[in-house]
Amino acid sequence: MPGAIFDTSVYVRAFRTGDLNALSLRSIPSNVKGERAPVWLSVVVLEELLAGASDQSAKKALAELERDFQGVNRLLVPTQNDWKNTGTILNKIGQKYGFERIGKSRLTNDALIALSAARNGLNILTVNAKDFAQISEFTTFSWEIA
Repeated sequence: MPGAIFDTSVYVRAFRTGDLNALSLRSIPSNVKGERAPVWLSVVVLEELLAGASDQSAKKALAELERDFQGVNRLLVPTQNDWKNTGTILNKIGQKYGFERIGKSRLTNDALIALSAARNGLNILTVNAKDFAQISEFTTFSWEIA
């Protein structure tokens, strides 16, 4: 595995439980014995976390998280194609499951995370299996339950 991204759900769980170890992880065990895979930060995840930050300590922790990943050049930013392909995937989900499904969820952000991770060969670690399973019906990317 060339690298991994934690979905927003992993960081949210860390904040809710008070176990902030996930915020300090910069590599995780790889599929190759003895090797470690670098952790990347999606700016989409950062946006979601900042939108929900409820106090100054959370905002400070997120500023440090961004600075750390920016410092090692491991911030993942969706491209124009990622946005375009997200629209196509959301359209397919809407056609199959109903357009209210894509209007009432965070599928846009999850699709952006999935497409930008796939473009870079990164594996997504998530607690949000339902949305990523649905997105994976319409595009190929690597993901697993954290």
